[in-house]
Formats: sequence, C-alpha cells, structure tokens
Amino acid sequence: MSTFQAPKGTYDILPADSATVLAVREAISAPLRRAGYGYIETPVFEDVALFSRGVGESTDIVSKEMFTLTKRSSEELALRPEGTASVLRAALQGNLHRIGSLPVKLWYSGSQYRYERPQKGRYRQFWQVGAEAVGVEDPAVDAELIILADDAYRSLGLRNFRILLNSLGDKQCRPVYRAALRDFLAGLDLDDETVRRAELNPLRVLDDKRESVQAQLTGAPRLVDYLCEECKEYHEQVRELLTAAGVGFEDDTKLVRGLDYYTRTTFEFVHDGLGAQSAVGGGGRYDGLSEMIGGPALPSVGWALGVDRTVLALEAEGVVLPTPPAVDVFGVPLGEQARRVLFGAVTALRREGLAADLAYGHKGLKAAMKAADRSGARFALVAGDRDLAEGLVQLKDLTTGDQTPVALDALVATLKEKLK
Repeated sequence: MSTFQAPKGTYDILPADSATVLAVREAISAPLRRAGYGYIETPVFEDVALFSRGVGESTDIVSKEMFTLTKRSSEELALRPEGTASVLRAALQGNLHRIGSLPVKLWYSGSQYRYERPQKGRYRQFWQVGAEAVGVEDPAVDAELIILADDAYRSLGLRNFRILLNSLGDKQCRPVYRAALRDFLAGLDLDDETVRRAELNPLRVLDDKRESVQAQLTGAPRLVDYLCEECKEYHEQVRELLTAAGVGFEDDTKLVRGLDYYTRTTFEFVHDGLGAQSAVGGGGRYDGLSEMIGGPALPSVGWALGVDRTVLALEAEGVVLPTPPAVDVFGVPLGEQARRVLFGAVTALRREGLAADLAYGHKGLKAAMKAADRSGARFALVAGDRDLAEGLVQLKDLTTGDQTPVALDALVATLKEKLK
C-alpha cells in the first residue's frame, strides 16, 4: 500500500469505474452536440473576483467553500467552484457573441472544487457536464436546455428523478419581493450569520436546509405572487413548452438555488434515492451576469449536471450501463518467435481500428489464456512454432470455445469481418 492517499474529499476514478463515468459524460453531452452546442474548455483557476462578483459574496460557495491559491504574484486566484462564470468569461474574452449568430451555444466537461465537509455525493473535487446558451432572452431556449438534460438522463435509463421549476423574477419585480421577504425574515428567530445573509440576499435564506430555519419559513411571502406580468408570461411559456414536449416538472416556489446570478427561470434535477444530497443537477437564467463581470448585456441561461451524483443515481436505481470490452482481440504467444510475430499482428490490428492487446511478461499458456479471458476480448490469437512455420495462427472464439486456423496475411481482414 502507498504511503500517500487521495486528499480528503476526493477519490480516484479507477478502470473498473471509468467506463461508467465516461458513458455518463457521453450521454449528457450527446443531446447537446445534436442541438448545436460547441465544446469549450477553461482553466481550472480564475481571478477570485470573477466568482465573488458573479456567483455572489453572500453565497456559501464564495464566502466559505472557494479554494484560493498560494502564488508568487499579486494575482488573487481561486480554483473554479462552478463552471458558468468561467465559460461566460471565456466567451466574452473570445468575442464569441460578436463572431456568429446568437445564442452562442456552449458545453463543457470538467472538475470543480469546493471546500466542503465530505460525505457521499459531496466532494471537494467533483465533475460536471454543463451547457450555456449566451445572448438570447427566449423561453424556448430555457425549455430547450431542460429538455436536453431530461433526454440525457432518460437515455441513461434513469427514471426516478424529478424536475423542480420556479421563476425568480427580474430586476423590475424581484426587488419588491426581496423587501417583503426581508421584512418577514426580520421577525424570525435566526442566528447572527443567517441574519447577515438575509441582509445581503434574503432569497438565500429560502435555500437553507436546516429544519430549524425551514420550520420558521411557513407563511413566508412567495415570489410567484410578486412576479410582474412580463415574468409571469415568460414563465408560463417555459411551462407550456415543457408540457408540449412531454417533460414533467413540479412547481417549487421556494427553489432559489445557491448562486446569486439567477433571474427568471430556475430549475433543479433531484433524485430521491440519494438521501441528503438529492440534487443531481440544475441551472437557470442569468441575464445580468455578463454585466456583473464587465461585459455587455447578454441574457443567458444554462445548467450543470453532476457526473458523480448521476453515477450514484444509476446505482440507486440498479441501472448497469452496457460497456464495451477494453479489447476485441488478445494475443497469446507460445515462444519467443511467436511473441515477435503476434506483437506485429497486434500493432497491425490496432492501426486498422481494432482494439487488441498481448500477453506480456513471458506468461505460459495457462496464465496467458486467463489474461485473455480477463481482458473481455472476443477472440484470442494463439500461435506457436508449428503454426508459424505454416504461416498460420489459431483464432479462438472465447465465447464459444471454437478454434480455427487463419493465415497470417489474412488475419486483419478475417477479424474485421468477424467483428462487424
């Protein structure tokens, strides 16, 4: 055993698990690619101010959970705690909003970092696939993104998830609601930290998971009752588009999520099989974020789905994803000459697009065949001196046990035909 362990709150993705993780990433990104979203990748660290301005000073993410970096310059840097601010920063820096038509559709995949108390489903390094549509205020874009996430989860075989939906209003109607909520919260028995949070952003108190706080929120003003006519109409259009597409959702008037930049549409994907960490993903509209970080007005919407929690949701439902074998063909050489010949054969197969491996380390026949079985290969190539003298190798079907001789010069064509 190594002297060193993975840091607290992190874990290694080993080959036994990586096929599922990769399948989840592929399933989430596939609908996005079909809908015209282009891949974007940003640095794992950014200017601290990008997150304090965009995500919000009052959020736990900025005030408690950001990893800041020790460095040799005067820059204040932090590991990214979420993806949206970084993606929007990159889009602005690259002038993507000026190059082509709007919205600019982007998707990303990568790890985020938050200093949290580790538990199942909550890690200090975690993986997300996210999508952002930048530059258009249109309920159809909001609905499109929710539908694409729903399609992704259903393609994985998940069924026991729910979509929570709400509207947070806009800069016209939300201030009136904030004032009413702040007055309501002032009459509650809250601890000093929650009181400070209520002063900075009273909506954040609605997101407090503590029962002692939630019990006091009965009768709190509902944002839905304060929406202006434009926000009501916008939200109703999102609801109608989702219903027409056959996507079920639940209206949740307390849903605010943990980031300050959301406006209007906000949503969350939850899975009841995960216990306390039930949110597997979520997002919403963030029409003012571009201006917050120094850009022009670019109304936008996006989401991020947690890869780690999606894997846990699959486990909770007992869904096992089909994963292809690591290799199709496994070489079993009997002798030094056979090692050289089969090494060349394996190389040729790989160059023709077939997955192939070889028994290394001078294994005997029994050990080599065990390695072939463990590899998951469909076929084993077995060769000894007598076979090679005749220009042949033995092709063994590891599923049926059938074995047939194949000419070396016809090996690639034969295997390509059999593995169609």
